[in-house]
Amino acid sequence: MRAFTVVTSKVLPLDRANVDTDAIIPKQYLKSIRRTGFGPFLFDDWRYLDPGTLEIDPATRRPNPEFVLNDPRHAGAQILVARDNFGCGSSREHAVWALDDYGFRAVIAPSFADIFYSNCFKNGLLPVVLTAEEVQAIFECVAADADALFTIDLPAQTVRLPCGRVCRFDIHPHHKHNLINGLDEIGLTLAHADAIKAYEAKRRREAPWLFE
Repeated sequence: MRAFTVVTSKVLPLDRANVDTDAIIPKQYLKSIRRTGFGPFLFDDWRYLDPGTLEIDPATRRPNPEFVLNDPRHAGAQILVARDNFGCGSSREHAVWALDDYGFRAVIAPSFADIFYSNCFKNGLLPVVLTAEEVQAIFECVAADADALFTIDLPAQTVRLPCGRVCRFDIHPHHKHNLINGLDEIGLTLAHADAIKAYEAKRRREAPWLFE
């Protein structure tokens, strides 16, 4: 998993509340469990004018010029900002995979659905909870200048706006440690590899019949 420390980037403004996981990555793409390759299908129903499936090349479909993800002014943004209750709906982890595969490192919103919020930390995507007023300030900054750069500093737990305003956010110390060090659940287990090997060797000596 990629580590997250400090990210400076433009922000993509998704001015919608209650963005559910089916909107983030529709159900027809759940057949794939590769964890990669979902970026072209992110926000699929809003992003394209034609219906899509895994078998249809996204490059052959017509992009919706009115959807913010297709606005060239926001190309390359690694931070997404949205309204309340982002990631609601079903518990599909594919939603986080799609955001990550597209290139987002963080999502800022006033609130997140619990399961989506948890899935973010398992995949290196930082969910940042700010107040509705702070989120509104970010939207206004982007509307004034789409090229404005924002900095998310995870060690300091801050979001710095281009005007110099600093917004602070809370995060559980365990999640913070894992993101800064790029540790998912497998990585956390492997950190104890020596102790696991020592235990297995001890068990083999004490109960060799279990290994026959």
